[in-house]
Amino acid sequence: MLNYDLVIIGGGPAGLAAAISAKDNGIDSILILERDKELGGILNQCIHNGFGLHTFKEELTGPEYAERFIKEVLGRKIEYKLNTMVMDLGKDKTVTAMNREDGLIQIKAKAVILAMGCRERSRGALNIPGFRPAGIYSAGTAQRLVNREGFMPGKEVVILGSGDIGLIMARRMTLEGAKVKVVAELMPYSGGLKRNIVQCLDDFGIPLKLRHTVVDIEGRDRVKAVTIAEVDENNKPIKGTEERYECDTLLLSCGLLPENELSRSAGVDLSPVTSGPIVNDSLETNIPGIFACGNVLHVHDLVDYVSKESTTAGENAAKYILSFNENDSPDRVVKINTENGVRYSVPAFVRPDKMADNLTVRFRVGNVYKNVNLCVYANDTLLQKLPKKIMAPGEMEQIILIKNKLNEVSDLNTITIKIEEA
Repeated sequence: MLNYDLVIIGGGPAGLAAAISAKDNGIDSILILERDKELGGILNQCIHNGFGLHTFKEELTGPEYAERFIKEVLGRKIEYKLNTMVMDLGKDKTVTAMNREDGLIQIKAKAVILAMGCRERSRGALNIPGFRPAGIYSAGTAQRLVNREGFMPGKEVVILGSGDIGLIMARRMTLEGAKVKVVAELMPYSGGLKRNIVQCLDDFGIPLKLRHTVVDIEGRDRVKAVTIAEVDENNKPIKGTEERYECDTLLLSCGLLPENELSRSAGVDLSPVTSGPIVNDSLETNIPGIFACGNVLHVHDLVDYVSKESTTAGENAAKYILSFNENDSPDRVVKINTENGVRYSVPAFVRPDKMADNLTVRFRVGNVYKNVNLCVYANDTLLQKLPKKIMAPGEMEQIILIKNKLNEVSDLNTITIKIEEA
């Protein structure tokens, strides 16, 4: 049995930022466990620019962004194990992992940070009719093939889903000589950032068809054609709206899911909306000493926000380790309610007596809203009223809760974030 103060599961941008923060806050005994052959996570295959504008005030590619954090980890001599798969996480913070060098290992930790990231929805989760020929890829798999392995998945492409990875791959495939014929999106709005719609579709003349989905895939050995159709308010295809596109490749970019099998096996409470852990203001789950950050907590649109959130998780994990006391009395907890279009919030609970002086609360909305007010209430007292010209599901929103303002409200029992008409 190995012993560490802090074990971080995942060596992507979240795990790296959390490790650096924990080290800087007084924790020396840290171990990062990463299942891939190198640190950096998904950033290693994101060779496009646009990263780091918030964190470093300059535009970087994904590998450049990751390299800056990797250098910080190496400079602090933080331990890590690569090619290591975590098999189990217990409630007592015992981590069971496996690799070729060590075989099966068990690690007892005082605190654990979950930073496993997220995965793409597979075709099996989408209920697309048609055969199962070659040429159907998730957008992330295609990105790895093109950017890391040097393979082109195909030359004539249809993309289902307008998540950021799908939009970026529309541009990437075009730049590599492929013809992207259409991007179809089931919802009445895009799932990606506005800047990606402009830079990846509009700039290359690639059509985006909202409220459309794939209704047929032709081909036995290889994709030959894909048929899309418009859908009604119940997402059922409308007869007579079918459009057939001859192609050899179908890319799926239909959403991301946090990787929470380990969280679930440990008994961590998961949100039915995000599929990620439910956390308090210190990013701690319902199990004391187990924290979560990054895309395993909720899917982010910018890696800069992942790094900032993970820095907070590392700092709070360090505080937990250094000040742990079994006899501490339970904290006063206030729930954050989300209403009128606000789907969820991270954190879902705050501790008014222990929270940071300024707490960032992040969330997404469930539809496109124009010219509205984003309102924050403490009980029935209006704390903030922020005018918003537009809010969309593809862009993460945030508000700042101020500790002093909350503590001015007598008998505080609920905080509510909701959208109101302007």
